[in-house]
Amino acid sequence: MIKYLGSKRRLVPLLGELITGLGDVRVVVDLFSGSARVGQGLKARGCRVIANDHTAFAATLARCSIEADDDVADDAARLIAELNGLRGVDGWFTERYARRARFFQVENATRMEAIRQRIASLALPPTLEAVVLTSLLEAADRVDSTCGVQMAFLKRWSARSSNPLELRLPTLLPVSPHGPGRALCADALDAAAALDDVDVDVVYLDPPYNRHSYLGNYHVWETLVRFDAPEVYGAVQKRRDVQTRKSPFNRRSAFVGALAAVVDRLRARHLVVSWSNEGAIAADELVAVLSRRGPVRLAAEVAIPATSARASVSTIGAVSASRTRPTSTPSNMSSSSMSRRRRGHDRMMTEPRRSVDAAPSSPDTDGP
Repeated sequence: MIKYLGSKRRLVPLLGELITGLGDVRVVVDLFSGSARVGQGLKARGCRVIANDHTAFAATLARCSIEADDDVADDAARLIAELNGLRGVDGWFTERYARRARFFQVENATRMEAIRQRIASLALPPTLEAVVLTSLLEAADRVDSTCGVQMAFLKRWSARSSNPLELRLPTLLPVSPHGPGRALCADALDAAAALDDVDVDVVYLDPPYNRHSYLGNYHVWETLVRFDAPEVYGAVQKRRDVQTRKSPFNRRSAFVGALAAVVDRLRARHLVVSWSNEGAIAADELVAVLSRRGPVRLAAEVAIPATSARASVSTIGAVSASRTRPTSTPSNMSSSSMSRRRRGHDRMMTEPRRSVDAAPSSPDTDGP
């Protein structure tokens, strides 16, 4: 796994227990899959998982972890051995991300470039390509010189950046007994519409809750996957389309409307939603949106160790939803029963009823 803000690394066991504990859960959708860690944990529990993310690199991680199965492991291992033996190529990727911006040392960057060129030339099946691309992303992540995001690089080289680039076989799981997994790369609302013909038991929602775009945070990974030599700007050689590929979930003024549109469009028995006390949306606003689908209950509340001066609290709650369109009938839980930010803590009161599930998101960052 790559280093990734909000990856839910610490919450995966809890989320897995919560979701599978809802009863007869076979198909789960992760609409904002990010690092794909949650979906991978659910696949390991036997669920058929459908993952979606609007960035190409995150969709690739999901295609490896969710859509690819362990039957491609032998082919992937042979390819990885070949790719590890390639000599470096000093081209546009190296110039941008090892010289103009010092994300990688030159020797490692040239090998990344050679490996990526070779992968592109092979015209591999999508799942096998995703496995070797994920292997490349994880290898690059182990030798980067950042604090975990690509908004800046370190003034002095990180110790790990001197290590030689080495591709390894990513974790691959057997296919679910309920059917093959699937990875989508789409806007959340478009992905929700594309799932109308799928009998979904649970949808997990963990949208971004602040103004920082994941595309901007991980623009190098997006470029390495797309390998499209994009127009760039700034000292960190950020993709120009970071300025135009905007998500409403990164804008406080648009967040509630965007979430409401997605919640209204989904067809599932349960929703499980993550929410952080450091997010831009207040707890009562979140409850008001989720209450359109049914009663909302708190499923769990987890304190995440501080990564800066403040700790954050991750809350997991529950809402019961039908497969039909929501009505304006209020839930049995009033929005006032969920407190606002107090001493870095958020709470949700619960009614012991059939519900859609909700949980706050964590600012957790994965290690390499």
